[in-house]
Amino acid sequence: TASSKALDIGNGIYWYGILIALGLVIAIWWCMNQKSKYGITEDDLLDSVLWGIPCAIVGARIYYVLFYLDQFKNSDGSFSFRKAIAIWDGGLAIYGAVITIVIIALCLSRRKGEKGFKFFAMTDLVVIGLFVGQLVGRWGNFINVEAFGGNTGLPWGMSSPTIVSYLTQHEAELEAIGMNIDPNMPVHPTFLYESLWCLLGFVLIAWYTKRRRFDGELTLLYTAWYGAGRAVIEGLRTDSLMIPGTSLRASQVLAFVLVVAAVILWVVKSVQLKKTGKTQLYVDTEEGQLVVSGQFYQKKNKEQPQVEENFPGNGEPADALSETEEIADEPQPQEEAQSGETAAKESQPEEAADTEDKQQ
Repeated sequence: TASSKALDIGNGIYWYGILIALGLVIAIWWCMNQKSKYGITEDDLLDSVLWGIPCAIVGARIYYVLFYLDQFKNSDGSFSFRKAIAIWDGGLAIYGAVITIVIIALCLSRRKGEKGFKFFAMTDLVVIGLFVGQLVGRWGNFINVEAFGGNTGLPWGMSSPTIVSYLTQHEAELEAIGMNIDPNMPVHPTFLYESLWCLLGFVLIAWYTKRRRFDGELTLLYTAWYGAGRAVIEGLRTDSLMIPGTSLRASQVLAFVLVVAAVILWVVKSVQLKKTGKTQLYVDTEEGQLVVSGQFYQKKNKEQPQVEENFPGNGEPADALSETEEIADEPQPQEEAQSGETAAKESQPEEAADTEDKQQ
């Protein structure tokens, strides 16, 4: 088998990370080219990407750590934060990433003003990207020789010294959950099954995009399709996250619940729309059409009132200046009194001279 490290720098640059990054790049490229069909602006999509990707990595790690908590404890039983953040040692769960992405999208859609967006319109766009990212990223499991299943006699069964070693080490644990394992026999390439299932899901949703009737429909289809496949594939895997204290696989239980919920919601919504005979798509609204035509922000700017702000030192408005000048031109009461007294004094000598002339 090939080395899991592409470059031996620092903790290493792994092929798994490169393939995950490649899947993300392709997913973002796809979403950028399809965003107008959902009434999503480029700014809203990029904001979601910048917030969603790092948070999804954290969410995927937290989900994994919670279900494998014993692996992240020190010898004294205390929690090891150092081990928890060492994602280069492996341990990310896709459901943790998906749950986190939903939470981030919900928070961003709730923002006030023009920065908000329609939540289900965005999720309908994003789920197609998720399929793309997953079908590419799963091949990182092949490089790492992980996410494989139990024994199989099928022609595409896989085997390697790493698989033999892992199965030998965990043989007793697997028997406890009902899996009888022969470490020397080929195993199911479950990563391949999931990659192909995501490819089919991508084709299905890409085809159905023009036929969707309400925002959130593609999200429900993704949930039902991926959940159904994951529920079956998870039952074959030998490295499942188990619900503590039980023999139940966490991802299998969650997948089953999500499939049932998605199907029920899809049926209910479809019946409602059949009665009205109308679609409920944000992209068909006036605002959605403005987004598609690229005039959304222009209209928003025109609708906002232009407020002139006066700061000290910037001068006064013209009206205020004219009023000031008029006030300055008008004589003040004190000035009028002073001018009257001056005039009276000046007239006194003249009056005295006139009196003397008359007496003479």
